[in-house]
Amino acid sequence: MSRIVFLNGSFLPIEEAKVPFMDRGFLFGDGVYEGVGMLDGRLIDNEAHLERLERSLGEVRIANPYSKAEWTALQEELARRNGMTEGFIYFQVTRGVAERDFFFPENAKPTVAMFTQAKAIANAPAAEKGIAVVTVPDLRWQRRDIKSINLLAQVLAKQAAKEAGAQEAWLVEDGFVTEGGSSSAFIVTKAGSIVVRPLSQAILPGITRKSLLRLSQESGIVLEERRFTVAEAYEAGEAFLTSASNFVLPVVSIDGRPVADGRPGPITTRLRQLYLQMASAPAMAAE
Repeated sequence: MSRIVFLNGSFLPIEEAKVPFMDRGFLFGDGVYEGVGMLDGRLIDNEAHLERLERSLGEVRIANPYSKAEWTALQEELARRNGMTEGFIYFQVTRGVAERDFFFPENAKPTVAMFTQAKAIANAPAAEKGIAVVTVPDLRWQRRDIKSINLLAQVLAKQAAKEAGAQEAWLVEDGFVTEGGSSSAFIVTKAGSIVVRPLSQAILPGITRKSLLRLSQESGIVLEERRFTVAEAYEAGEAFLTSASNFVLPVVSIDGRPVADGRPGPITTRLRQLYLQMASAPAMAAE
């Protein structure tokens, strides 16, 4: 069965989905996107993802084409049509189709695209073994808090990680880790405190990050929202990342150096279990 996608108001086979040549997403990268994880047929943290989409659209001055309820209905219908109960739903909004000109077109209608990616999240092998990351310079623009479809710097960073035998890149600016190529970066001190960079225009306000910070505080785990250096990460007791498509993944190697004993640590393991419990709770279905 062909994968079904959503494009500009219609569900259709992916082979039939066509975006006009003059779409500003193609010509300028003029658009924003979101991605939501799904577990047991439930959209995880969807309310917060849709709020972040609304914020990103507002920052680049694109009108949101749907209400939260309409977005949710479209996501659920797309998952149903593809028979997906666990995986990832990607959706993006561009400024639309217009003659190539840097100025905003006056009457362009936003282009909306959405697709599913089935994948194992709850029992992902990487969660058991941990992953490797490498550090690379952060070459991105200054508004990283906007979830823009301009991802060339991240593509280059993640390709560098792949070529180094790693699964993710941690981006570095002025000696401090900002975030991952497609994730939020955390370390755990040897004293047992979680350390994560505070929100600013330098990083994306991660939705899984937000939920995990709440869960850690509710569980009595000490949290430090501050910048951390690559050198501090090398000496950490544990390290991990969060994202909508992976939830919580342990990092067991940084730049070829093992983190502590090179195995997933107890705090990371506990946090992943807490997040999975939250994601599996019936109350999540209401979101």
